[in-house]
Amino acid sequence: MSQQIIKNQTCTRCVMDTSDPLITFDEYGVCNHCNEFDAVTSKNWFPNEEGKKRWATIVEQIKATGKGQEYDCILGLSGGVDSSYLAIKVHEWGLRPLVVHVDAGWNSELAVANIEAIVKYCNYDLHTHVVDWEDMRDLHLAYLRAGISNQDVPQDHIFFASLYHFATKNNIRYILSGGNLATEGIFPHAWHGSAMDAINLKAIHRKYGEHKLRNYKTISFFDCYIWYPLVKKMRTVRPLNYMPYDKAEALKELEQTVGYKPYARKHGESQFTKLFQNYYLPKKFGYDKRRPHLSSLIVSGQMTREEAIVKLDESLYDPSELEIDIAYFCKKLRITRKQFDELMNVPIHQYDDFPTWEGRYRLLKKIQSIVARVLGRQLRIYS
Repeated sequence: MSQQIIKNQTCTRCVMDTSDPLITFDEYGVCNHCNEFDAVTSKNWFPNEEGKKRWATIVEQIKATGKGQEYDCILGLSGGVDSSYLAIKVHEWGLRPLVVHVDAGWNSELAVANIEAIVKYCNYDLHTHVVDWEDMRDLHLAYLRAGISNQDVPQDHIFFASLYHFATKNNIRYILSGGNLATEGIFPHAWHGSAMDAINLKAIHRKYGEHKLRNYKTISFFDCYIWYPLVKKMRTVRPLNYMPYDKAEALKELEQTVGYKPYARKHGESQFTKLFQNYYLPKKFGYDKRRPHLSSLIVSGQMTREEAIVKLDESLYDPSELEIDIAYFCKKLRITRKQFDELMNVPIHQYDDFPTWEGRYRLLKKIQSIVARVLGRQLRIYS
């Protein structure tokens, strides 16, 4: 039974707090995120022998499906710890991935070096898709003018769209994702909408963009939920959910195996994401992305609550470093510092103040539920 929420209340188990407007707490002060992780999310997490067996079966399916082809799966490589660790594991499993990196214009030099080290060690074929910068710039500015928290959507959407387009072009049915429940099991949905929602992206750009997108390819609702999974039989798999994935241990292995160099901050592989998560969100919305990340590590047993609180006490940004990053951001987007400050102060909007595909998604889930009852089994797009 939920209790009355106190302003600035923090969960007694993790470090999620009332910066999530939809958070609730039980009689013990434990938040809904922790309870949902235990009751629902953890049922799809297999850091044990069962996971090892399940993954071995999936690996055999991937190899059988891709037999006789140049590649049997596709792997997106950002240079971050999750996708980098997955890349060396894929090599160990004997899979033959087409490795795709999407360069949206914000790569740090360290990210480029890490990607090169991994590709060289694994002897992978790397295809780098360089996004049309004028399209990206126009989308970034449109999202800043919209004043929503989803500033990373232009990057995230083209990343996933590129994977699907390359997979289709190369007749690849399995997409491997570094997404995982061990480090991302808790996330406040009120903070963001879906990065896949092309209706929302196009609506925001239509209202606030300055020119038509020339080369920026999106994925439609039909593509995402009907064409790719049901017609093309494509499947997105998250291998890290089938193993005891510990991020700190993964980083050590990367350092020892390929000479991987860690970033000073989470998502340090992207100059945009670094500023977005550590400055824009906290200053404009009061959202500290460290909270869900650290809370995920707590519920997955990788960190204690006390250790997380110490981490939260650390500064989000060194003042001198912040000024350097803002100057780079302004130069990259071709705006002045005054314009940057004005964009930081535009009125706040929620993503659903603009058209979304959520109505279609709810209808699809109802249909899916009916079909599942008729077939007597669950229909899954992701594993």
